[in-house]
Amino acid sequence: MILILTAPDDVHADAAEVELGRRGVSWVRFDPADVPSRASLSVTIREGRLTRTLVRHAAPGDVHPDGTGDRVLDLDTVTAVWFRRPGVPVAPAHLGEPHAGFVVAESRQFVGDVWETLDVPALPAARPVVLRAQQKVRQLQLALRLGFDVPATAVGNDPRDVLDLFTHTGGRLITKQVGLTSLRDELMRFTEPVSHRDVGHVDGVRHCPLIAQERVPKRVELRVTVVGDRVFTAAIDSQRSNHARHDWRRQDDRNTPLTRYDLPTDVAARCVALTRALGLRYSALDLIVTPDDRYVYIEINPTGQYLWVEEETGLPITAAVVDLLTAPAPTPGAST
Repeated sequence: MILILTAPDDVHADAAEVELGRRGVSWVRFDPADVPSRASLSVTIREGRLTRTLVRHAAPGDVHPDGTGDRVLDLDTVTAVWFRRPGVPVAPAHLGEPHAGFVVAESRQFVGDVWETLDVPALPAARPVVLRAQQKVRQLQLALRLGFDVPATAVGNDPRDVLDLFTHTGGRLITKQVGLTSLRDELMRFTEPVSHRDVGHVDGVRHCPLIAQERVPKRVELRVTVVGDRVFTAAIDSQRSNHARHDWRRQDDRNTPLTRYDLPTDVAARCVALTRALGLRYSALDLIVTPDDRYVYIEINPTGQYLWVEEETGLPITAAVVDLLTAPAPTPGAST
């Protein structure tokens, strides 16, 4: 039984479920945001045995196709868990503050504890491992150790470091946020070039840490998806679009085509090595290919999206994800 932890509108999970069904593999999809409002999660110990049970409550008048109401899952039957896009527990609607905040905090702690007791393979990894793997400075440190070409970088809230890097790069500088996401979409920062006018406001860096990097010349950008020891690479022709020139996330389909790309063997091996060094079984890396054919590391995302790459290029990433979820668990103590 594959446990997929994600939101109801996750198209990646939709695609994986189709593939799992085609292979005759059973799965359960659950959003942790349903605890405690629409689902119960419990752990009991009786006569020296620990039991974990998930119950999804039927809404009033809701009956499942088999004529039953609540759905009960014995978590001992789970053989692998995929932390795709799990939501945060939501308090019952009738609770106000501070009670709602307390319920969310307690539920979040408990739900995370339960997932940690599942002694089964996890994709991309157990949650504490994923959280640690998201740390950008540690990513850069490991990338350097593994021999990646890394741009000149300054991370932090010291304006002097940013000014020094601006001078060092001859004004060819970009900045981006330290975290993967923002609590509010309108506060999310794309990668932006730094102008001489921006430098006049550099003291503002003191108020919030950021990442400043040398602006690397681009021939194309690469999205490298690592699934286990398999590597799938797509080229993003971001320089054809003024919108995507500095950050391909602003791409538009007409002016920013994606194509399959043959990544050199040594670079592919380095991508797998970085994924493993972070304790992950899945990752999405962003690289730049320069006009003089250097492969420059930009960042790695432990939970990066991939379906858009598969749909544009036909790379069989979903099948590789399902292969990993359904593979036999490694023998304890064996190397992976």
